[in-house]
Amino acid sequence: MLRSVLFFLGLAAALTPWVSAPVALVAGVVLALTAGTPFPEQLKRAQGFLLKAAVVGLGAGMDLTVVLRVGQQGLVPTAVLVPGVVLAAVGLSRLMGAERTTGVLIGIGTAVCGGSAIAAAAPAMGARPHQSSVALAVVFLLNALALLVFPWAGHQLGLSERDFGLWSALAIHDTSSVVGASLAFGREALAVGTTVKLTRALAIIPLTLVLAATWKRGEPGPRKVSVPVFIFLFVAVAALVTWVPALAGAGAVVAGVSRRLLVVSLFLVGLGVSREALARTGWRPAALGVTLWVAVSLVTLAGIRGGVLHAPDLGPVPAESSAVVAGSNVTAITSTAFPPTP
Repeated sequence: MLRSVLFFLGLAAALTPWVSAPVALVAGVVLALTAGTPFPEQLKRAQGFLLKAAVVGLGAGMDLTVVLRVGQQGLVPTAVLVPGVVLAAVGLSRLMGAERTTGVLIGIGTAVCGGSAIAAAAPAMGARPHQSSVALAVVFLLNALALLVFPWAGHQLGLSERDFGLWSALAIHDTSSVVGASLAFGREALAVGTTVKLTRALAIIPLTLVLAATWKRGEPGPRKVSVPVFIFLFVAVAALVTWVPALAGAGAVVAGVSRRLLVVSLFLVGLGVSREALARTGWRPAALGVTLWVAVSLVTLAGIRGGVLHAPDLGPVPAESSAVVAGSNVTAITSTAFPPTP
């Protein structure tokens, strides 16, 4: 009874504009580790649905031409980063004595888009349930840590909002944590981080096809390839608002609502932490995941600071607006629907 009351109080708080993404995540973790998580299976399904729905909704505040341009600009870094991280995961798995399949799943989650990439790649590789669950646990814990550490590190390093958005999109695993961290840093960071991350996440499609054709499977059965449909819906919504200017006002409101839903989804992500998941992870997969994450973070940061990697220019991002004309900039998010998250 108590855990249910605390859950609904936390959920109501997360819906208000005064609760930030990091606070929502920490509140969920604290509630999960103290009172426990009510309705764990239902909340797990709800969290996945909310996150995908919110990401699709953010497309209503984006200019499709900018999304496509950013995707084109990111082809070369993605083509280098994704196979490089996966190969590094193979080598580290051997070095640290971790299961190869588990290590590669962690590498895929690090290189592409966290848990979504692992969920898509695992069936194509024929991964056993414990291999997928360990990889997901490692990535989940690092996501939670990144959401708290990255905004602080970005401020300490003096990164601009554009550079921070690019860094978070390249170095943080899940889309939810990229959005949460960049949302805490600033509106322009949110625009860059979301756009770069979603276009990069499309790499999971060719990657899963390659894995399905080449990976030595751990268990029998038909190969499955999971396509992240929500990314295509994000593009479709962005196209609709871009090509039908009359929808600009409604699109701005939808994008603002979606931003608040992302905070709610992070509260539910925090509730997914459990003592069992912490114990199941083990030190080898955890050490492999941390090593990959730190390496990717440092390499991409060096690339940004050294001028090798450039954040896309998405145009000016208004601090306050009641509606933004479609196509004028990539973050048509209304401030009157929801004030800026503290």
